Amino acid sequence: MILLVVALLVLFVASVPIAMSLGIAAVPTLIEKGIPFIAIPQVIFEALDSFALMALPLYVLAGRLMQHGGIAKRLVELAKALVSWVRGGLAAAVVMTSMLFATISGSSAATAAAIGAMLIPEMEKQKYPRPFSAATTAASGELGVIIPPSVAMVIYGVITGISITDLFIAGFLPGLMIGVSLMTTAILVSWIMGYGERQPFQLGPWARDVSAAFWRASLSLFMPVIILGGIFGGIFTATEAAVVAVFYALFLSVVVYRELSLKDLPRIFASAAVTSSVVMIIVAFAAMFAFALHLLRAPQQLGMLLTTVTENPIYFLLLVNIFLLIVGMFMETFAAIVILGPILSPIAVSYGIDPIHFGMIMIVNLAVGMVTPPVGVNLFIACGIARISMEQLMRPLAIFLMVLITNLMIITYVPGISLALLR
Repeated sequence: MILLVVALLVLFVASVPIAMSLGIAAVPTLIEKGIPFIAIPQVIFEALDSFALMALPLYVLAGRLMQHGGIAKRLVELAKALVSWVRGGLAAAVVMTSMLFATISGSSAATAAAIGAMLIPEMEKQKYPRPFSAATTAASGELGVIIPPSVAMVIYGVITGISITDLFIAGFLPGLMIGVSLMTTAILVSWIMGYGERQPFQLGPWARDVSAAFWRASLSLFMPVIILGGIFGGIFTATEAAVVAVFYALFLSVVVYRELSLKDLPRIFASAAVTSSVVMIIVAFAAMFAFALHLLRAPQQLGMLLTTVTENPIYFLLLVNIFLLIVGMFMETFAAIVILGPILSPIAVSYGIDPIHFGMIMIVNLAVGMVTPPVGVNLFIACGIARISMEQLMRPLAIFLMVLITNLMIITYVPGISLALLR
């Protein structure tokens, strides 16, 4: 098992693409165990032959349609109307809009890109420093994989056999807690540092602005009601909900808002296809790597190692969190879920930890990896939009990372936050 992991790390250091690294690293194990190479396409296609996994490209497409079809813009206007009168209100609006967008997009990167493109320039006009604006966007973007529906939850449910619907339900309260804490942090930092322009509060004009913004966004807000209400009400599955999301987003964007024309659709479909294919290729070859770990009995070996270190579930969760935080800094989130989910989930159950609760711990932890260098996807997106370097981003990002890690520890050791709505 050690040689397998070392081979993978060497390939990563050599800048071999993640998907190819996962597949190549598994080959020596197949040779050692006498497994014919015909097993490679069989394992890959078996990993992708999943009805639940069909939701992944559909949620990506729904997010693209939201981003370009006027849906996200109306959510931004509503969030700004609600909180822009507070100093730091526009920064809080970034987080609030990310929470609203996350209820449909299912993707952290899509959330950061859509919200950042609209609000980072607006924050600059209101005298927010670009590094702070980018840090707020990157940190709040992680809510895209925590608040349901979530592509990460779909993948975790598929590879561990856990109900995706239960994972969606479990994500509500953790996502709300993280969102509120990030909003509070953004407002406090803005007050202390004097960021942003404070708008005078007048109840009448504020109520009129909120009512008008709510009316314009009402059909957009109805989208998560349809999707999540249908899933939790047993009307359709998570995959079928993704289809509904795509058609509803198409209807709003093309017919109602008319911000997309039919000639725009091929470009959007192609963009969603490219993003989805990248993720699916990683999932496919990560399944190959997971197969090699299974041949080497890695889950059993790791389980025995951990039980020799500690039999206390509190210390086990601490070790797992430290390990996942390190992994999230260097490995793409979906690949980490596919590789480590089947290994760590059974071990967690042996410690008496609820599998849904452990799934939330793993997803929230790896979501933090999206905003940690050197490979945090949200950081590159936010830096690109704000036109700043990674070094400029790190100082304002540090306080948001502290808040995210604090939330992670609370979610880890207070299982009721994840499981309350399931009882």
